[in-house]
Amino acid sequence: MRIVILGSAYPLRGGGIASFNERLAEHYQQMGHEVDIYSFSLQYPNFLFPGKSQFSDESAPNGLRIFSKVNSVNPFNWIKIGLELKKANYDLLIVRFWMPFFGPCLGTIQRIVRQNKHTKVVCIADNIIPHEHRIGDQILAKYFLNAVDGCVTMSRSVLDDLKEINSKIPATYTPHPLYDNYGPSISLEQARAALKIPVEDKVVLFFGFIRQYKGLDMLLEALGKVELKELNVKLLLAGEFYGDEDLYQSLIQKYGLQDRVYLHTSFIPNDEVGKYFCAADVVVLPYRTATQSGITQVAYHFDLPMIVTRVGGLPELVHDGLVGTVVEPNVAEIVKGIASFYDQNKGSVFRENMKEEKKKYSWDIFGEEIIRLAK
Repeated sequence: MRIVILGSAYPLRGGGIASFNERLAEHYQQMGHEVDIYSFSLQYPNFLFPGKSQFSDESAPNGLRIFSKVNSVNPFNWIKIGLELKKANYDLLIVRFWMPFFGPCLGTIQRIVRQNKHTKVVCIADNIIPHEHRIGDQILAKYFLNAVDGCVTMSRSVLDDLKEINSKIPATYTPHPLYDNYGPSISLEQARAALKIPVEDKVVLFFGFIRQYKGLDMLLEALGKVELKELNVKLLLAGEFYGDEDLYQSLIQKYGLQDRVYLHTSFIPNDEVGKYFCAADVVVLPYRTATQSGITQVAYHFDLPMIVTRVGGLPELVHDGLVGTVVEPNVAEIVKGIASFYDQNKGSVFRENMKEEKKKYSWDIFGEEIIRLAK
């Protein structure tokens, strides 16, 4: 098949979404398909992007054809790209949708492409309605969804949201595949030496863009509680602030955590991701809301146990007591989850179970489901 993926990719610093799109393209190439990626020349206007830069300093991925042409706020560009892709007559257009903001842009392009009566359009929907709601979200999402032939969601909660907006779209839930593109594991000793963390420390990891809905404030408060103080649990905080950094710095001061938080609060390039996961005992996702999270699939790749909150699709990916612990999204439960992880020495059992459990999350399964929807 001739396939084009429409979504974030290098040189955009899209975090998990860009990495996912590139990995999916690589998978289809390995299966013998011809693949292009159409990415954004302008992805977010500044008011929607609270990070420091939208662009990566890393080297371009090898072997991928990436065209940075799409301007998310220019309707004339949408028409131009739509006509270009319509003329190219691809067999399959895979569109990544994670914010209703992109509905007008992507929905317009899709409508033009489908005029060729050949190209099938399948979307991968991370979210239908985002974690941080805005007026008009449902209208924009509906405009987008009404121009697809099928949709893959990576959590059942997103599938439910989709069905509320358009119940006629052929849609399926298929779990997020592994992020296996961050290199092999290294030893805990090597990883901690690289990050200047003593081997004997008890270290929990919070990884990824730091946004309000991800509950870092609850995790910091939990670390300030007496149970975790007595265990001397430390936090490896790795990711860029997407919001008020001063708020979190003040919480570190308030709870007396200055000597118990290792701060790495800049964007983590792909070739450094592994050392953070290999340096930790467990990764904590204290989210207030969620659909799914790519962080769980990075953790599976590195056999790193997880403590997650019972929100959205997280319990679908982290089976309680098998590969991690599922807790309610409040400080007291987060404290209990972390304390019991260490008190009961759960890490080695969880790691062993992950080796088998992660076989469910293959790119073969995910890629085939998209193609099935396109038929």
